[in-house]
Amino acid sequence: MRPRKNYQDKEEVVLWMNTVGPYHNRQETYKYFSLPFCVGSKKSISHYHETLGEALQGVELEFSGLDIKFKDDVMPATYCEIDLDKEKRDAFVYAIKNHYWYQMYIDDLPIWGIVGEADENGEDYYLWTYKKLEIGFNGNRIVDVNLTSEGKVKLVPNTKIQMSYSVSKMEKSDVKFEDRFDKYLDPSFFQHRIHWFSIFNSFMMVIFLVGLVSMILMRTLRKDYARYSKEEEMDDMDRDLGDEYGWKQVHGDVFRPSSHPLIFSSLIGSGCQIFAVSLIVIIVAMIEDLYTERGSMLSTAIFVYAATSPVNGYFGGSLYARQGGRRWIKQMFIGAFLIPAMVCGTAFFINFIAIYYHASRAIPFGTMVAVCCICFFVILPLNLVGTILGRNLSGQPNFPCRVNAVPRPIPEKKWFMEPAVIVCLGGILPFGSIFIEMYFIFTSFWAYKIYYVYGFMMLVLVILCIVTVCVTIVCTYFLLNAEDYRWQWTSFLSAASTAIYVYMYSFYYYFFKTKMYGLFQTSFYFGYMAVFSTALGIMCGAIGYMGTSAFVRKIYTNVKID
Repeated sequence: MRPRKNYQDKEEVVLWMNTVGPYHNRQETYKYFSLPFCVGSKKSISHYHETLGEALQGVELEFSGLDIKFKDDVMPATYCEIDLDKEKRDAFVYAIKNHYWYQMYIDDLPIWGIVGEADENGEDYYLWTYKKLEIGFNGNRIVDVNLTSEGKVKLVPNTKIQMSYSVSKMEKSDVKFEDRFDKYLDPSFFQHRIHWFSIFNSFMMVIFLVGLVSMILMRTLRKDYARYSKEEEMDDMDRDLGDEYGWKQVHGDVFRPSSHPLIFSSLIGSGCQIFAVSLIVIIVAMIEDLYTERGSMLSTAIFVYAATSPVNGYFGGSLYARQGGRRWIKQMFIGAFLIPAMVCGTAFFINFIAIYYHASRAIPFGTMVAVCCICFFVILPLNLVGTILGRNLSGQPNFPCRVNAVPRPIPEKKWFMEPAVIVCLGGILPFGSIFIEMYFIFTSFWAYKIYYVYGFMMLVLVILCIVTVCVTIVCTYFLLNAEDYRWQWTSFLSAASTAIYVYMYSFYYYFFKTKMYGLFQTSFYFGYMAVFSTALGIMCGAIGYMGTSAFVRKIYTNVKID
């Protein structure tokens, strides 16, 4: 069970052993006792995962067997003995060669130590056998823990190695219990001037884009409105002989349903839900400091995702109804399970590799059942409620222009006005506004950094939304001016193409910023980066489409169509 964090003098303090793994492969972790470490003499305490997030993140707490009392010193003492045969020595040698580190917890405070080291020639290997613990307290609460590894012993087969420990209480600390995690944070990294400069640079990009969009579109639209007003004063013959062009010419097709409306509406609904989840989780993280509890960020994200399922159903269901879709139950199922199926499918594939490696990242069967139950008994019913509300409240077509029975032919245009080119170019600026933040997020997840600057993340999310909407509006306006009314998928994909650049950046990060290696780490990295990039792309696509839809509706509402 999780400590109460309020102790009486001489009350038991539990040292939990968590995982061990290579330093350069943070996500490749194994149970601490998968190495032939020995356990202390004290009776074991059973542990169960308190949260879904802990189970999914491979937290494997096992009791160390060490006898530790609150505010009591423990003189150096042997707690167990390793009978080092050849097999055990080979296991330790492999761990030392691959720079294995282990993680422990005291009162939820993480502690890291190294297994051992090799000599300069790489011929002899040494194991650290003495754990020197220092525990700091403030009142009846633990606020600081330090570990020093000593007692270097050469690994020689068929010998006995004694493992020892000591505990000394630090002088009374002035650190408040609420601030005890501050020592694990790295302000010099996350609040570096480059980070501030990137935020400022992105903010200036927003001002420039918003100003550019406002100036170009308002001036251009004013000219268009003036030209169209003159055309309305012409008689029919003059209008027929006139040189008509521009976005007004496709007014009879611009609100035509998109191709594949079922998939399209499901993607929009899922993207709106991902945006809602991102916004809520960032706000909660800013208020609650989720990084101080194991697995709390992932548990919160899962709970918020399940709770916001009506958002998915509402936006996806209403859009599908406005586009004349009739298979709304099928759309609801696809919308509800689109993201969970993608995440669970990737996790299921990686799980096979984790099981093969006997890694702690292997998801237990019970956890899989719990996730499936959440999908079927929480997400699906809430999605159904949202779909029904969306269809009834905003599912009626209320387009400002009537849709022609026969689609208008799309004229030929220059190559750079083709939807495929617009899609490829549309994601460059949104990616440019976030790629510095991507570096900090990647480093916090794939390296030993705790991400805590959620205020920066909130700013970046707002900037990303504004830049995405501005870019997709400009792209859509150029597309409509070329008399191409296929703006729905183009606006979605041009914004979603940000994900392509993020995934390309992940390749650069993997090969140039990390020292990862091996099948497990490579599949884990690129598998989950694909999930992250796809989810980001769906969110950006939905944001781009929603903003562009409002823009298209606005300009065609203000034009008088005969």
